[in-house]
Amino acid sequence: MHSLLAIDLPLGPALEEAIRDCVSRRTAFCVLDQRVSHSRRALELSLLGATVVLDDDGRHQISTGQTVDDEIGLVMLTSGSSGTPKAAELTWVALEASAVLTQATLRGDGAPAWYPCLPANHIGGLAVLLRAIFDDATLVWGPADELDRAPSLGATHIAVVRTQLARFDLSRFSRVLVGGARPPDTRSDNVIATWGMTETGSGVVYDGVPLPGVEVASVDGEIIVRSPTLFRSYRNAPRPAAVGPDGRRDWFPTGDAGSVDDGRVSIRGRLGYVINTGGEKVWPEDLESVLAGIEGIHDVAVTSLPDPEWGERVVALVVGGDEVSDDVINDRASELIGPWAKPKVIRRVRDIPRTSNGKIRRGELPDLA
Repeated sequence: MHSLLAIDLPLGPALEEAIRDCVSRRTAFCVLDQRVSHSRRALELSLLGATVVLDDDGRHQISTGQTVDDEIGLVMLTSGSSGTPKAAELTWVALEASAVLTQATLRGDGAPAWYPCLPANHIGGLAVLLRAIFDDATLVWGPADELDRAPSLGATHIAVVRTQLARFDLSRFSRVLVGGARPPDTRSDNVIATWGMTETGSGVVYDGVPLPGVEVASVDGEIIVRSPTLFRSYRNAPRPAAVGPDGRRDWFPTGDAGSVDDGRVSIRGRLGYVINTGGEKVWPEDLESVLAGIEGIHDVAVTSLPDPEWGERVVALVVGGDEVSDDVINDRASELIGPWAKPKVIRRVRDIPRTSNGKIRRGELPDLA
């Protein structure tokens, strides 16, 4: 059993050095989010079970932490987009497998040079650093809000969320990975839409194609995964298991709905958030993508409210688009999805609650509806 080191350093070379030291010493670690409040920090430390904190002032012991098994390299909180996050434990073997698989898939004439810009307390941001620590990638450090300049510094690859993709000109990168929230339907040739989660050790499906060694299937409409990158367990609970198409109960049920046709993976969204209205299913992500294409609408989220007649009524929360009438929104939903997808309630809101990696906090949406 080993202690769990919580690294409380900003994204930058010092954080990279601290993680390299953990890897070389096989010291299990987690990375803290420096943007949260004191009370939130206390909750996250408790969920992680850290025993030591490393910050600019040195190391500080935590008497209430929990040790981890020898094989565990990383403990990381899930996004918590649907409630309290869970702490996932990933082994050293899984972390290295993720780095090596990604590097092999994205390699061009030489090793990728990554520009870190996502928070390292999320798997998409940390995975960028681990590709340099476990494999032969290099890291090019610079301001996280000047992504346009990164190629002039030598960066060839970058991982971003949808907001950054829209905000910056990333056309000079060789490869741009976009994850977190659902990617835009139209994107540049150098942009790769990734799917994955903390439990899969970062993205494992690129533009609908699983990485080498990653197996993806759909059982009863749910996406299940078997991969060398999978987490081992949650901090205080075993990894859920599902029976795959081969009859073996060693697949991970992701909770995402989707299909796999001729090896290509299509994700519909979280099973728990599908809206059943009048016997018809409306996937929030599908409707959000449709409504986001209306000129003038800056952001949108879809949720539901109970309805005595329809079971659930579709609710659209819209940012911007004050000049866009409700009729335009309903016509677009009906034309591109079907009449059952027309929102029965349209609310104009100031912003959409999102996690730091761009995922909608769907558990908070009913309060805005």
